[in-house]
Amino acid sequence: MKKIIALVLTVLMAVSVFAACSAPAAEESAAPSEPAAAEGSASAEASADAGTAGGAVDKIKEAGELVLLTNAQFPPYEYLGDDNEPTGVDIEIAQKIADELGVELTVVDMDFDGLIPALNGGKGDFVAAGLTITEERQQSVDFSDEYATSNQMVIVTKDDPKVAAATVEDLEGKTVGVQLGTTGDLFMSEVEGATVKQYKSALEAGMDLANGRLDAVVVDKLPAQSIVANNDALMVYDDVLTTEQYAMAVPKGQSADLLEIINKVLTDMSGEMEALTQKHFDLYSGTATEAE
Repeated sequence: MKKIIALVLTVLMAVSVFAACSAPAAEESAAPSEPAAAEGSASAEASADAGTAGGAVDKIKEAGELVLLTNAQFPPYEYLGDDNEPTGVDIEIAQKIADELGVELTVVDMDFDGLIPALNGGKGDFVAAGLTITEERQQSVDFSDEYATSNQMVIVTKDDPKVAAATVEDLEGKTVGVQLGTTGDLFMSEVEGATVKQYKSALEAGMDLANGRLDAVVVDKLPAQSIVANNDALMVYDDVLTTEQYAMAVPKGQSADLLEIINKVLTDMSGEMEALTQKHFDLYSGTATEAE
């Protein structure tokens, strides 16, 4: 009987020793499965990110149209032509981009301050509207290569101008018109004592200046010159307030492939940009006709 008990105890001890030795091995073999799962999750996230970074071109081609968001109140870059349809430098560039993609161009004309929210809300594929590159805007959109350099200028009345020169000091305490949401608007918001009146377009601000409701208008160089060219009562100072660059914008992190096409077209058109700008300046100011 003692021999039997001893044998049983021996077997039990052997089983215990085997179990104790084999348990860590089981844990070690299971442990690598957690990193594997994590790697799979990381790969899935990377794939998802890659999917959102591109694919815009395929969607555009599938839809058969490229949707441009703009504000057609910013000559010569965008304005309404004789047929009341948007035209201008940016519109011609956009048409070349659409041609490069082999699709139709659809132009959506809207208020300037609503362009980036509309872009990020999926209302269009890109923005071209004499849009200045700023750090704030870079937080919400991806910019193309720059294609034009501009300045903020001061428009005043020819007779008895209320602002003596294009300086911050001369703008202090004055009533100044700007286009809502533009860099001119941002600039004037920091001028001490100035009363800033925001307009949907610089053209409207120019009209109010001519009618004596403003002391000055602050707006980009070529739009300023276009406004003055169409109103004999106004003039623009030669001195500049700022220097800035224009670029086109796409939704941030979602349209790298479209941005590549835009940059290609901008490069291809770089040699004709000056002539294109002069053409639309002349058209808007009435010194040329569309037929020319």
